[in-house]
Amino acid sequence: MFSKILIANRGEIACRVIRTARAMGIGTVAVFSEADANALHVEEADEAIAIGPAPAAESYLVSERILDAVRRSGADAVHPGYGFLSENAAFARALADRGVTFIGPPVGAIEAMGDKIASKKLALKAGVNSVPGHLEVLRDADDAVRVAGQLGYPVMLKASAGGGGKGMRVAFNETEAREGFTSAVNEAKSSFADDRIFAEKFIEQPRHIEIQILADGHGNCIYLGERECSIQRRHQKVIEEAPSPFLDAVTRQAMGEQAVALARAVDYRSAGTVEFIVDKDRNFYFLEMNTRLQVEHPVTEMVYGVDLVEQMIRIAAGGAMTLRQDDLRADGWAIECRLYAEDPYRNFMPSIGRLARCRPPARTAAVRVDTGVIEGSEITMYYDPMIAKLITKGRDRAEAIAAMRAALDSYYVRGINHNMSFLSALISHPRFIEGRLTTAFIDEEYPDGFAGAPREGPVLDALVAAGVLMHWRKAQREASISGQLAHHRPTFGAAWVVAVDGDNHAVGVEGVEDGFDVALAGRLLAVRSYWRPGQRLFTGTVNGHHVTIQADPEAAGFRLHHGGVGALVTVRSPRAAELAALMPHKAPPDTSKYLLCPMPGLVVSLNVAAGDEVKVGQTLAVVEAMKMENILRAERDGVIAAVNAAPGDSLAVDDVILEFE
Repeated sequence: MFSKILIANRGEIACRVIRTARAMGIGTVAVFSEADANALHVEEADEAIAIGPAPAAESYLVSERILDAVRRSGADAVHPGYGFLSENAAFARALADRGVTFIGPPVGAIEAMGDKIASKKLALKAGVNSVPGHLEVLRDADDAVRVAGQLGYPVMLKASAGGGGKGMRVAFNETEAREGFTSAVNEAKSSFADDRIFAEKFIEQPRHIEIQILADGHGNCIYLGERECSIQRRHQKVIEEAPSPFLDAVTRQAMGEQAVALARAVDYRSAGTVEFIVDKDRNFYFLEMNTRLQVEHPVTEMVYGVDLVEQMIRIAAGGAMTLRQDDLRADGWAIECRLYAEDPYRNFMPSIGRLARCRPPARTAAVRVDTGVIEGSEITMYYDPMIAKLITKGRDRAEAIAAMRAALDSYYVRGINHNMSFLSALISHPRFIEGRLTTAFIDEEYPDGFAGAPREGPVLDALVAAGVLMHWRKAQREASISGQLAHHRPTFGAAWVVAVDGDNHAVGVEGVEDGFDVALAGRLLAVRSYWRPGQRLFTGTVNGHHVTIQADPEAAGFRLHHGGVGALVTVRSPRAAELAALMPHKAPPDTSKYLLCPMPGLVVSLNVAAGDEVKVGQTLAVVEAMKMENILRAERDGVIAAVNAAPGDSLAVDDVILEFE
């Protein structure tokens, strides 16, 4: 067994590998860029070595710097995590030349499967169902348009060395094919230092389902069920689960056997994932093979009780697996949500800054949190904006969903914007609960963007009931410390008006032990809680059902977050509510004459100049943030009055890029 493992990665996955290595009694070495000097993975490792400037292209992606860290640390093995150099055959070969073990598959398998074009050709030879495509590198944008026309729109333009949603664009016409090719090339070059792009037919409304495999050097190869990864945004997975609510036993076995056949065809060793797209009739097509650990691997671990990182380490050390296909049985259901530093109310623009508060839910047998940050950590513009992976398990899918709802409500993060309200809305969406998933789910259900979950039903009841209790307890506390006469007790009426983001709800209130009975629209809400002012999590019951609500005090009341809804909840007497309705509202500033930078990022290109006439939908600028390119388009016809930025400029949120006449 190895004595010391260097983790050639950062953040959550580095912490994940460290955790298993420590349990196995193996020493660990972290590497870090200037931006990660105080990161959690640096603190948790036994040793840490600096490898260069903040940009990944100057640190984590520079194999020479990692190899130097290996030499300096004396590590006898390297775990690459995912992303960065995890599927870089030259890096794996360089380690082998130095007598250091790469905790991953053989170089030949990485070369065969890591190249998307080569892997599809090999899959065809191995008899694996594959998506129709043009398996040659596209020369330029004109070539992309020509090939797309031959395949027939829509087409997918993909980086040959890509993964994680980077370097991928769907094109429905010539304009989108031309623009998509350029953006895919730029993202691929930035993320993988490989700008080769190819095209394949885009199968509309598919499911994305992948098979987890394990193979050792002793002829053993097994599959550990499947993961449903259809909930995606911009080809980046958002929610994953195991098993899939769609597959039947026959399809599962067929997909698993094809995945194993493909792995055997390249003499695969280690953990790997074979990704498929599945149509409405359960026909499945090979998409790609990821020769590394997947971000979503915890759901498989939760369901099958297997530590995949431990298996990778033991296989790399030459051990034989004791697991056999017939021994594997799925136990329950697991769901993973990816928590990102992004603003779902502003088209998911990345958010950077310091985590002023970061309080994850309690870890239990049913709740797992994989993270690389803690309170006080900083989310920077240089890397993927992941805060954590939140995983829950239940005896069945309904129980796993219920556990995820509660865990999301309990995950308290402040200081940056995040997507937890969006995740809560997704996990509670009727279509998700029914299991009617496709990769187009988000586009179809939120075509105009995300504006919060519906303020109705049990969620509204919980906000109103909790608002009443919190208001009364806050008022009681204020009365007890504000110099009142001895023995004076404040009195409160029985009629109140609860405003939820300005929508008034008349309620009747009766105090009872440990809470209140609240009458709302002819129904009773029995709210019970020991909440006291100053607590940022309200925990209690409404009509006997446990609820957790995040509560931030504001001048007029409380900003409450629950079930995907964020709302200002204010409790007033009927007369105060009547007067509040007369108060003027401040109009938002008029920004229609400006193109504002929607996120902190780097200006890649400006496509217009002062004096140019532009039409609605025309590309104005491209801004890169967290390894993704964002095309900013004109929302109306107009004339450019001034250009206030230049390519290469680093901009903050709402910096003015262009002005219109």
